[in-house]
Amino acid sequence: GRRRRPAPLNEDNGRFLLLAALIAAYLSAGATVFSALESPSEAAAQLRWNRTLHNFSRIFNISLPELRAFLRSYEAAMAAGVRVDALRPRWDFPGAFYFVGTVVSTIGFGMTTPATVAGKVFLIVYGLFGCAGTILFFNLFLERIISLLAFIMKACHERQLRRSGLLPPNFRRGSAMSGVGSLIGWKPSVYHVMLILGIFAITLSCCASAMYTLVEGWNYVDSLYYCFVTFSTIGFGDLVSSQNAVYQNQGLYRFGNFIFILMGVCCIYSLFNVISIVIKQLLNWVLKKFRCRCCPKCHKSSARLGRRNAITPGARLRRHKISLEADGQYDSDTEGRRLSGEMISMRELTASNKVSLALLQKQLSETANGYPRNVCINTRQNGFSAGVGALAIMNNRLAETSDSR
Repeated sequence: GRRRRPAPLNEDNGRFLLLAALIAAYLSAGATVFSALESPSEAAAQLRWNRTLHNFSRIFNISLPELRAFLRSYEAAMAAGVRVDALRPRWDFPGAFYFVGTVVSTIGFGMTTPATVAGKVFLIVYGLFGCAGTILFFNLFLERIISLLAFIMKACHERQLRRSGLLPPNFRRGSAMSGVGSLIGWKPSVYHVMLILGIFAITLSCCASAMYTLVEGWNYVDSLYYCFVTFSTIGFGDLVSSQNAVYQNQGLYRFGNFIFILMGVCCIYSLFNVISIVIKQLLNWVLKKFRCRCCPKCHKSSARLGRRNAITPGARLRRHKISLEADGQYDSDTEGRRLSGEMISMRELTASNKVSLALLQKQLSETANGYPRNVCINTRQNGFSAGVGALAIMNNRLAETSDSR
C-alpha cells in the first residue's frame, strides 16, 4: 500500500520545541556574557588570595597545611551560621519565621539551613505543602490584581467612550448591553496590563532599595540588585536583609522588610506571567511565518481539508464582531486552542450555536463587569476545560492572547 506521510508538527509541539531552542540559545548567550564579565575578576581575586595566604604563612611562621585546615574549620562555622561580627540568632522565632518564609516562597537565600536530620526531614514535608500553597496564593493574587486592573481600565474605557459620544450618558454598568456595540466582548489589553505591572514593580523596587540603602548601608545599585534577586525568588544569598543583631526601629524595619518582600514577590510573579503571554504571542507569530514559508504543499492541503470539514474561528469572530472569550470559556490552553488558528469541527460549531446571540452579547468578561460565572456556554466542558495555572488565568482574563484578534 501507500506509505503514509508523517503528520505535520502541530502547533503546541512546535511552540514547545521553538521555546526550548530559544531558551537554550538564551542560556548560552547569558553564559557567554557572564563568563566574559566575571571570569577576569574571579582569576584576579584568586591570585590576590594566594598571595595573601603565602605572605601570612611566611610572616607568622605557620605552615600552609595548618593554615588551610584552620580556614576549612572557619568555612564550616560560616555554613553553620557563625560570623565574626555579631549577628542576630538564626533559629529564634523571628529568624525561623524568616527562614520558613524564604522556603515556601522558593527564595531560598541559603544563609540558614537545617543542620539536624530531623530538621532536614521535616523541611521536605513542610516545603512540599508550603510551596504548593504559596504558589496557589500567588495565582489567586494574580487573579485579583488582574480583576482590579480590569475594573479600573474598564471605567477609563467607558469614560473615553462617553467623551467620544459612543456611549449614552445615562449608561450604567449592569444595564442591557445589546445596544452598546463598543463594549461587546471588551477585555483589557495584555500590553497595557504589562505596562502597569512593570511601572508598579519598578516603583516598589525603588522604594524598597531606598529603605535598604538607608538601613543596611548598601549602595543603591546593590539594593536594586537585592530587590530583583529576592522578588524574582532567585535568592542567591550574597546579600540578605535584616541580618544584623540590632537595628534602629528594628520592629518597624522587620515589618517593612516583610511587606516589601511579600508585595515584591507577588508583583514580579504577576509580571512574569504577563510577559510569558507576550512571549507566547511571539512564538505563535514565528510559527505562523514558518508554516507559510517552509511547507506550502502541506499548508495548502490542510487548508483544502479545513474548508471541507471545518471553519476557522477567526473569520466567524470577525463576521459577527463578537468575542467568544467571555467568562474564559474559549480562550484557555485546552478549549482555547480553537482561537489559536486550529480548526473546529462542524459538530462543535453546531453545539456552540445553540447559545443565543443575545445571551452572548450580554456577557462581557468577568473581570470587566464583575458578573459571576453562572452561565455555562459549553455544556460539554470538563473540570479542566478552562485551563489550569497562571497562564490559563491570563488567557481567560486578558485580550490579545490569541491569533483571532
